[in-house]
Amino acid sequence: MKKILAIGEILVEIVALEKGDGFRAPINLVGPFPSGAPAIFIDQAARLGHPCALISAVGDDDFGRLNIDRLRADGVDVSGITIDWRGATGSAFVRYREDGSRSFVFNIANSACGKLFSNEETAALIRSAGHLHITGTSLYSTSVIGTTLAAMRAIKARGGTVSFDPNLRPEISRSPEVDEAIAKVLQNTDLLLASGDELYLIANARQPEEAAAELLQRGIRAVVWKEGSEGASYFDTGGRLDMPAFDVSEIDPTGAGDCFGAAFVVGWLRGGR
Repeated sequence: MKKILAIGEILVEIVALEKGDGFRAPINLVGPFPSGAPAIFIDQAARLGHPCALISAVGDDDFGRLNIDRLRADGVDVSGITIDWRGATGSAFVRYREDGSRSFVFNIANSACGKLFSNEETAALIRSAGHLHITGTSLYSTSVIGTTLAAMRAIKARGGTVSFDPNLRPEISRSPEVDEAIAKVLQNTDLLLASGDELYLIANARQPEEAAAELLQRGIRAVVWKEGSEGASYFDTGGRLDMPAFDVSEIDPTGAGDCFGAAFVVGWLRGGR
């Protein structure tokens, strides 16, 4: 099985118990919970029994140890996670609004995981990986972008594959550097996992079939369109496949898309459709 590698943020998540918009007054909070899109993704892949690893950094603090302990216990190779005594582990404060959307306050770029540098452990993981999963939230700093693109080029050069979940969030600033990195990632993407209107931000079309056809023409091998409670659709040169969502009782939707992506990528790498 191709070893899956993810690169990017490790966070703790602190969640407001009361619905509302923002954090401008004292409110009840619960946490910390281990989090970060690539960390959630790779942990789920490991729990499915697939070999996988994560390149990131945490502070020399309880939040970092909480995350590393969870990842290691679930089977993730954590040799590429640097413990940085100079920085704190990243964080995300989350509050749900009445309509189900969320307000975030992130500390990513200025945390330990905002400064990734190559070392013997990360180089070894890149050499051992056959698949790279990239999330748009992870393209947040020059060093992380550089590490991600270098890994992408190396893995693709030896016949490996790349999956990309844009995971675009308004709270994470966009810049010409980030936009350029996204363009380079899309040029090398084999499997695209887009949610809702993200599909139309990437393709110049307003219908899913047209958007998927455009992306397939660009060289992407398969497109997955996630629509939450409406289910998901899969597109490749063989056509379209629609699947309804499972009927479940929602506890907390944070990380649902990353867990879906991990399950899909593992199945896709094992030859499923």
